[in-house]
Amino acid sequence: MQISVELSCYPLADDFIPMISEFIKKINQHPEVTAITNTMSTQLFGESDVVMPLLNRAMEGSWAKDGKAVFVCKFINAELNPN
Repeated sequence: MQISVELSCYPLADDFIPMISEFIKKINQHPEVTAITNTMSTQLFGESDVVMPLLNRAMEGSWAKDGKAVFVCKFINAELNPN
């Protein structure tokens, strides 16, 4: 099933930009997922069987490396890529 996800990351640290940048870099490495990043959020588009494990690995990796962070996500079971 195709899904669309809007995701925002809020690191609980003073130096938050590196954690956000690293998270986006991990997401962009997967060729089967389309990612669009702007100043407010990152939007992901792809098969749920690919997107969900990718999000899980990326979030757990961020927590393990950089500590506490809040991830806010919205999911819809449709392909809503604006491109």
